[in-house]
Amino acid sequence: METINRFVRPRTQSYEPLPEQSETTQERRRDEDGGSSVKAKRETSTFEYVVFALVGVAMLWSWNMFMACATYFQRRFAKNPYILDNFQSLILLVSTVTNLTSVVYLSLAESSQPKADYPGRILRSLKINATAFTLLALSTLIWRSAGPAVYLVFTLFNAFLSSLASGMMQNGAFSWVNRFDAINTQALMVGQGISGVLPAITQIMSILLVPPTEPDTSVVADELPTVSPLSAFFYFITATLVSAIAYVAIAALKRRQESLIENPGDIIDTEDETYDSAAVNEAISFWVLLAKLKYVAFSVFFTFAVTMIFPVYTQAIVSVRPMETQSRFFQPDVFIPLSFMIWNTGDLAGRVICAYPFFRVYCPKLLAILSVGRLVFIPLYLLCNIKGQGAYLNSDAMYWLIQMAFGISNGWLGANNLMAAPDMVTESERAAAGGFMTMWLVGGLATGSVLSFFVM
Repeated sequence: METINRFVRPRTQSYEPLPEQSETTQERRRDEDGGSSVKAKRETSTFEYVVFALVGVAMLWSWNMFMACATYFQRRFAKNPYILDNFQSLILLVSTVTNLTSVVYLSLAESSQPKADYPGRILRSLKINATAFTLLALSTLIWRSAGPAVYLVFTLFNAFLSSLASGMMQNGAFSWVNRFDAINTQALMVGQGISGVLPAITQIMSILLVPPTEPDTSVVADELPTVSPLSAFFYFITATLVSAIAYVAIAALKRRQESLIENPGDIIDTEDETYDSAAVNEAISFWVLLAKLKYVAFSVFFTFAVTMIFPVYTQAIVSVRPMETQSRFFQPDVFIPLSFMIWNTGDLAGRVICAYPFFRVYCPKLLAILSVGRLVFIPLYLLCNIKGQGAYLNSDAMYWLIQMAFGISNGWLGANNLMAAPDMVTESERAAAGGFMTMWLVGGLATGSVLSFFVM
């Protein structure tokens, strides 16, 4: 909480140099990579904060792209009812299982790879991500005749690539950021929240700026959104551009850090900063962490498992307004990404409000109970207009209110759990606790993606 408070309140100089003290002091230390690095407490660098925020955006941008572009995939899979009903769950399953596997593998490999190149790992993941979404973008223009089954395999392959990249990025970013000022960890979280809002906005703009296509006469036109392949192209290529921008930023930060290692005189060190490399490399038992973090681990697992129902329902719920009277914003190709944007805006708001003590929960058992309470959103979704079959809640405003509340609860509970964990372990266990909580979070996403097959 102190890290976030430092972000929202004015920063002050942490020390005042004495006249006889040089403007900067130097202290070179060996880090866990076996190389020479500088570990120093200094005034927060805006450049570093922006770079890690960009990495946070790129980290989850691809996942949110697959979710928000549901209307385009619905048109591509329209001729196969089974694929049309299950493509979202299949994408979720491939994405979360791949992400979980890569995160767990890289976490377990840390002990045998003490010299892992974390910034290099981030850069490689961004290359993979850019490749996957470039292929998806090109498929909207040059591979439009592919059948639903073939295009599903192609889509799942790219979902695999982007999720593999996401796992590499998560491992590399959350490991590398620990070598910087702690406020940069919050930059990653803010970037992740932003990545949920911007893809939906991009989708809506790409649809509104490009005229809709003519309905496919081989299927029932009234049941399908009219999405232009050109708008889908611009949507997918945006993900490539985001990866490219993040790549340039990370490469610049890596060069900057290498320069500081060679010329550490530019770094300000303070007497209250300590660095214990032995503590960083200390092996922490899984069972020790589980005993201390069992309630918050369960809560973050259950929170994100329940969260995985929202993409399945969001891509299926349409406006209650009759088709003939719908304005452009209430037609499915805009209404669905707008609903994703509302959910993700709530998620971002839930993360941000945790910066204030009033919104913090300090009781792990209560967090666990509240995470189970989110199951109430499943029957609430069932009251809405699923696939145009009618709604008990005959109001789009009420549906959007449910979306906003579900998103806020996800961001609020997720942030509370992750912020509570470091205070429940010793100083030497904090780094391991971060990886431990991340593993439960991704495990919840994977479990929820499997269960999403049975919620509709």
